[in-house]
Amino acid sequence: MGAYLRPRHLEDALAALGRPHTVLAGGTDFYPARVGQPVTEDVLDIGGIASLRGIVATESGWRLGATTTWSDLIEAELPPLFDGLKQAAREVGGRQIQNVGTVAGNFCNASPAADGVPCLLTLDAEIEIAGQQGHRSLPLSRFIVGARRTALMPGELVVAIHVPRPQHEARSGFLKLGARRYLVISIAMAAATLEYAGGAVTRARIAVGACSAVAQRLPLLEAALRGATDASSLADRAHPAHLAPLSPIDDVRGSGAYRIDAAMTLLRRLLRSVAP
Repeated sequence: MGAYLRPRHLEDALAALGRPHTVLAGGTDFYPARVGQPVTEDVLDIGGIASLRGIVATESGWRLGATTTWSDLIEAELPPLFDGLKQAAREVGGRQIQNVGTVAGNFCNASPAADGVPCLLTLDAEIEIAGQQGHRSLPLSRFIVGARRTALMPGELVVAIHVPRPQHEARSGFLKLGARRYLVISIAMAAATLEYAGGAVTRARIAVGACSAVAQRLPLLEAALRGATDASSLADRAHPAHLAPLSPIDDVRGSGAYRIDAAMTLLRRLLRSVAP
């Protein structure tokens, strides 16, 4: 059996990573993957580091600590900008999972179907990473580099997510399609964050998940939405050609063609829901 460490300070965690450890936060993916098997690797549990948990508003935006749970997020008083991420939070397993599963753990796992990733992409989230050599930041779009692969280097930890303040009033939303309403892996999902001024869209950020190895922003659709002023106009501007960045696979949950069709349907419904 491997060693188990649960430090109380970030410095101690980084020192422990001088040799390889599997980093554990909520453990909602770690333990199910090892049912009936001994834990042979060394485990570093960062759940006891108080400085890594919580949501703080700053002058430039919001800082979400890496071990902030989905329940923490759901219960926090946040502006409509975060409505989509809160909707995704309610889709992450049941209440027990939401109480221990972490926002950062969701994207560090780098599953193509991670519910939080499309929303965080539309929030222009930056990932703060700590290591023995100091701190660095990466956009989430560069942090996840493939299915189950991230840009973390040996000895590094994610310590926070930073969400910048939008220039204008903003609304966001999230929709997910699965084989049932809850407790299910996504077939397709969509997230949108729209900024408004004078009743018109000034900036749009749209992402689709579970339809490629990594959730993808849709820049052509984002450009097409600028200037839209009502729900029908928003939905009508979405076109299948805007889904070009996606590369869905055929699997037991659905074919690639079905996923493309589902993504378009989700996007049109979602755009109606976040219209001014």
